[in-house]
Amino acid sequence: MKAVVTGAAGFIGSHLTERLLKDGWAVVGVDSFDDFYDPAIKRRNVAACVANEDFTLVEADIRDKAAMERAISDDTDVVIHLAARAGVRPSIEQPQLYTDVNINGTVVLLDIARQRGLKRFIFASSSSVYGNNEKVPFSEADNVDFPISPYAATKKAGELICHTYHHLYDISMICLRFFTVYGPRQRPDLAIHKFARLIEAGEPVPVYGDGTMMRDFTYIDDIIQGIIASIGRCTGYDIYNLGESQPICVNDLISELEAALGKKAIRNHLPLQPGDVDQTYADVTRAEKELAYRRTTDIRTGLAHFVAWLRQDA
Repeated sequence: MKAVVTGAAGFIGSHLTERLLKDGWAVVGVDSFDDFYDPAIKRRNVAACVANEDFTLVEADIRDKAAMERAISDDTDVVIHLAARAGVRPSIEQPQLYTDVNINGTVVLLDIARQRGLKRFIFASSSSVYGNNEKVPFSEADNVDFPISPYAATKKAGELICHTYHHLYDISMICLRFFTVYGPRQRPDLAIHKFARLIEAGEPVPVYGDGTMMRDFTYIDDIIQGIIASIGRCTGYDIYNLGESQPICVNDLISELEAALGKKAIRNHLPLQPGDVDQTYADVTRAEKELAYRRTTDIRTGLAHFVAWLRQDA
């Protein structure tokens, strides 16, 4: 069995690649090692995989068609497309870049999949596609025509393009809407990682608005379990939420981090940021039923694991 994982050196990608190798897959990992955050972090993420003889690293941008044609061979069983320019706020500052990478890069991969006769393609979408949906929890059946950031719009576009290629070329597609993934190797710009480092250092933690924004934080192991399950059940075209379905407000998250770290936070309240949604809350009923998706790590346990990793990595 052979899988191509784009974004293989990232947070989710490196965990997924390790799991696939452990399960006996041959894996081609694609990563551009861009400078959105320190590329050295990504190289550490993937170091153990590089040492595995069943892993091949392709250092290239997903928009590079020639490189992607080398990465996706005729014997590829599945492409798991995680690579993207990430982040809501940066997408507002660089909308053309986000559109180019996230949409055009996805089309490059899909068209090569078509050429190769590939039958399974997994696309990493995002809870951000729900925008400020007032109905909670968010269901895959909800209208997602109102994204509030370029990043969210590119993820919605990716889902639509995947459907087009399924319809035209009979490629089975699963789009997975991830809800605020955290855990060891989380990107340093994301809330839990950023807040934890600031609390450790005794520096102020930025709290945008009154701290009542809700997020459905999902531990990395649960996300990986959902991705692995989707590979074996990839037939037709489907969309699934992968979340914890236990949202927590920012104020309470900081309190939980204080308990996990054994330190008090200095809270610095700031104005709300454009593009940030009020809440995320996953309805995972469909994933539970059709993917046998199971959430095994609550926020308190997950934060304890994260803090242990953070202090070991420091």
